[in-house]
Amino acid sequence: MATTSRTLALWVACVAQLLVVLDISVVNVALPSIQADLAMGPTQTTWVALAYGLGFAGALLVGARLADVLGTGRVLSWGLGAFTLAGTVGGLATDGSVLVGARAVQGLCAAVVSPATFTLLTTTNPEGPARTRAVAAWTAVSLAGGGVGNILSGALTELVSWRAVLLVNLPIGLAVLAGAAVLRRRFPDAPGHGRLDLVGAVLATGGFTCATYALSAAGGHASAAWAGAAALAGVVLFVLLAAQQRRTAHRLVPRGLLRNRLVVRGNVATALTAACFQVGLWYFLTYRMQGPMGFSPMRAGLGFLPLTSALLVVNTWITPRLMARVPSRTLVALGAVAAAAGLVWQAFTVGDAYVLAVLGPSLVVGVGGGLLTTPLATMVTTGVPAEDAGAASGLMNTAKQFGGALGLAAATAATALAGTDGAAFLLMGALVGTVALLAFRLPSPRERRASGAPVYD
Repeated sequence: MATTSRTLALWVACVAQLLVVLDISVVNVALPSIQADLAMGPTQTTWVALAYGLGFAGALLVGARLADVLGTGRVLSWGLGAFTLAGTVGGLATDGSVLVGARAVQGLCAAVVSPATFTLLTTTNPEGPARTRAVAAWTAVSLAGGGVGNILSGALTELVSWRAVLLVNLPIGLAVLAGAAVLRRRFPDAPGHGRLDLVGAVLATGGFTCATYALSAAGGHASAAWAGAAALAGVVLFVLLAAQQRRTAHRLVPRGLLRNRLVVRGNVATALTAACFQVGLWYFLTYRMQGPMGFSPMRAGLGFLPLTSALLVVNTWITPRLMARVPSRTLVALGAVAAAAGLVWQAFTVGDAYVLAVLGPSLVVGVGGGLLTTPLATMVTTGVPAEDAGAASGLMNTAKQFGGALGLAAATAATALAGTDGAAFLLMGALVGTVALLAFRLPSPRERRASGAPVYD
């Protein structure tokens, strides 16, 4: 593939992923304004944020498999078009129910778009330095999206309107759709592989949706009774899914991926990392700055700049160069140790000034996160057959979403028990620190060579 086409593919993948990640956090600062403008109750307002997360996490595994079955370009274009349309409907909504429904549709579309963007990168860049640089850019966007979302939400809500938070999807979405259309004309989709088992798709989506809701409810969004009911329903659906997948010829996750030690252990490490970086870190820093520190929405958004900048700089420019010289699992371990140290620092600076309570530890956490995420993402998707690239991407994204939901629920419970957000940062530090130990359980180059697996360190 020509360099210009790879550059266009990288731009399409990264900007589309940025839209998906932005919309996870972009409404957070705007929720009070949304509640007042649409006369929504507290519970319904919570669902503006929750509906997106449920649709996104619940349908990820199925959405990822669609890229293998129907073709990455087709799935990305249709998914992004529907995502942009739903965001526009939400931005124009005059009723709370319409807004919640639009957010749910956005989440479902995001479950199709996000894994397709990563599959686009892995299928347009051969294994090696080119793919490493592309994955580094994609993971940087994924990591920094939470901070960018908070900054954008604070600025647009304060200077324009909460509606601009959602309507900004329209011009960006149309631009990415134009780029995707050019790619499809240059490189039509290859024939799909296999087919999507509808029974398995329904069971998987239902199970993951119930599990996500149970975790979110445990984090304080609903009663214990609702959380318990959702958890029970999720367990039942997962049991049925496991039984059904053993019999079907068209598995949602190919058997070879589940037998691959690197893929399985790498996704466990991804989930533990996401317990901090997916939602929890941004959530607790937002409340720290707008609570005890008394920051305005815009000032709190700008307070994320050091963390966001550190993640972007290290992940985009430093880590790809280090990966050419240092084993990936060593970088993962070093990054996990640094991030854990920053989180522990943050835990013991409750009530201090911005420099000590946010700026200093954020820079350390950002450096650590920038070091570990790209090697992890590369390891769990390298060597996967092209026909299973979507499934591998779906596994990684599912691990990130559920790791994030579990981390937020556990950290919220720890904060409630301890009476301080320091407990949340300590817990997140412990989870990320565990990744350093797990990193050395990942197969080394010598072990992969002996087993006939690809070697990429």
